[in-house]
Amino acid sequence: MVPDQPRVERDDLSYENLRLEHQTYERRLEELNNKAWLTPEEELEAKRLKKLKLRLKDQMERLRRTGS
Repeated sequence: MVPDQPRVERDDLSYENLRLEHQTYERRLEELNNKAWLTPEEELEAKRLKKLKLRLKDQMERLRRTGS
């Protein structure tokens, strides 16, 4: 049987990677939101980023729940 510690560390790293990716998407969304207007491509990008952020947030919550 494998000790729990490596799994916990791996989960911590996974959570941290998800959090950093979430922050990257958040920064890009802020850039888009600060623009006076968005091109159709930028509007699609903003929608895509919002969905990706939500997916990451759900994954982080799942990791948090299984890690505690």
